[in-house]
Order: sequence, then structure tokens, then C-alpha cells
Amino acid sequence: MNQIPVTLESRTGTFRPPTLQTLPVGVAANMAMIRARTRSTIMAVVKADGYGHGAVTVAEAALAAGAGWLGTTSLEEATALRAAGLAAPILTWLNPAGIDAEQAAANRVDVAVGSVDELGSLLAQSAPTVRIHLYADTGMSRGGCPRSQWDELIALARRGQRARTVRVAGVMGHLSLADHADPVANAAGVADMREAVRAVRAAGLGSPLAHLAATSGTLTDPATHFGMVRIGAGLVGIDPSETVEMHGASRLTAPVVHTAAVKAGTPVGYGGTYVTERATHLSVLPVGYADGIPRERSPQAGVEIGGRRFPVVGRVSMDQIVVDTGDEAVPVGTSATVFGPDGGATPTIQDWARWAGTIPHTIVTGIGSRVKRSTA
Repeated sequence: MNQIPVTLESRTGTFRPPTLQTLPVGVAANMAMIRARTRSTIMAVVKADGYGHGAVTVAEAALAAGAGWLGTTSLEEATALRAAGLAAPILTWLNPAGIDAEQAAANRVDVAVGSVDELGSLLAQSAPTVRIHLYADTGMSRGGCPRSQWDELIALARRGQRARTVRVAGVMGHLSLADHADPVANAAGVADMREAVRAVRAAGLGSPLAHLAATSGTLTDPATHFGMVRIGAGLVGIDPSETVEMHGASRLTAPVVHTAAVKAGTPVGYGGTYVTERATHLSVLPVGYADGIPRERSPQAGVEIGGRRFPVVGRVSMDQIVVDTGDEAVPVGTSATVFGPDGGATPTIQDWARWAGTIPHTIVTGIGSRVKRSTA
């Protein structure tokens, strides 16, 4: 049997680094799909840096496409949007560091309060009037005020509003089973939300903006829409209910930095868990699990190079992956697409989620800081 010597081509020159390119046109297309399914106001949720796509970039694209509100996890995220010049109403509802009333008022940011203690702490602060959304537990048991304390929360909010410490601007909840795409599964949460809204109105707090549905509920169940819907994952092409094919909003590319021609029986990567079955060519990409490439993935995982899909082989390293390109010797510097919206040979984030046994959200939010960000 002829032996094929291993030949490596070292990285030379300057290549475009691994890059996550955000595609505002994809965000706009997804907004158009959402607008076609609801008459409610749309909140663009851009937490976790816009699901890894850049909070400001996604927010600007969503607002230009008709979103009326923005949503974030924390006041810090909201303040960054204000610093970028975004003037739309913003709601933040987790605030793990607590609610700074002065910061919220100064930056015109609404905050959600989901417990009597949280609202009491807010009212104890000396600050201008803060707009609040009363957050009801509508079935998640993960946050929000339980029904047993809802009347107490409303009474405290009424006292705060009379004292002009707060103004009740909204009522919110979350659906635990919306991903099932079954209105029957949402019925209890919808009923809880309606009851919460009725109680707020009966307490003389007006008719605050009510919102319950996120992407899945918005796409599959009009009964969940109320006055506003909150779209986060859907902006970047993810439908958690897996009932609607949305538009990809990003592309992850990386250059080939090493190539090798190897013989059959060559082990690849740490532990030699993959061994070539034939003489072949290998290409190395400078992205690994530190950059968001799932370490655990099925043998079907691959990337696109030159219009063809080639498998990722061997273990994913912290900084590199190896691609088996078969008979094709790929020149150093050639761009590979890890995922993108292009179709055909190009994998999607949904493909990578399936290969890794996870959800698409973890793929896009896991892209590391070493990967350069750009906008199309």
C-alpha cells in the first residue's frame, strides 16, 4: 500500500478572523412574519446582547421594522441601549443586582416587579417616579408574584402610585408551555393573566399594558397576545415551537489556517477518537469550544467550504476544529461557513443545535468574545 506523507501548510499572511456577521435584513424579515400574525404592539427583546447578535444592531433593525418597545434582562443592558441613542420604551424584568430606582427613572426604563418584597424595596428608595409592570406568576413558578400574594402586591402598588413613587404601566406574565404550540396548554396561563389584569383594573390602577406571549405564543396562539407580545428568539430566526421556518439573522465564518494530506489510519485530535478510513485531506479552522462550537456533537456536524458540506472530525478543541475535505485540498485562507442562513450546504443554527442535542438559543448566545462581530 502506498504511504501518503503528511504535509502541513502553515498559516501565512493575514486572513479575515473568525467572524459572526449579523444580518439586519434577517431581523426585518422575521419582524414582518410576526407583524402578519398579531395586531398587538411588538416588544423586541434584546437581552444577552441581542441573543448573541449585538443588542444595538438587533434593536435598531427591529425598531426600523415596526417594533414599539425594547426588552432587556437588566438595567445595565437597558442603559447601554439608551447610551446608543435608542429612545423607544424599554422594559427590564429580571435585574439580578436589584432595581436602582434612580437609574431607572433617569434612563426612562420601566421595571417589572414580581414580589411584595421587591416592590417594597423599590418604594423605600428616594427617587423620581418609576414606571413599573406588575409581574404575575402565570404558571412558570420561576418568577413573578404568586396568586396568594397578588392582592397584597396590588395594594402596595396602589399606595405607591398615590404617593407618586411608582406608576403602574403594565401587567406581565410568562407561558410555560407555549413551545407545545397548543392553545389548550396555554389556557391556564391566559386565564391567570386575565384575572391579574381584572384585579389591577378593579383596584383603580387604570388599564395598564398587558403582555404574556413570547415568540412561540405569538406564532401559534392569538389568545395569548393581549396588548403586547415579546419577541426575542424570533428576531434572530428561532421559533422555539418549531412550527414556523424563520429567517437566519447571522453567519459565522472562519478561515482555514492549516491543511494536511494524510494517509488512511491517521488519528485526528485529542485522544485519536477519529481515525481516517482512507487517504484524505484535513483542514483546520481556528474556532473551538471557547468560541462557542459545541464540544459534544454528532458525527453529522459539518461546515460549508466552497459550496460543499464537509464533516467536522475528531474532538473539538478549545481553539480549533478539524474538517475532513476528502479528495479536495483546500487552500489556506479559504473561508468556511460554520452556520448561516444560506441553505444548501450551509448548516443552520438549528442544525448545530440538533447535532449538539441542545436548543438553537445556546448556539448563538454561546459564541465567544474572541469571534469578531460585524454587521452586513
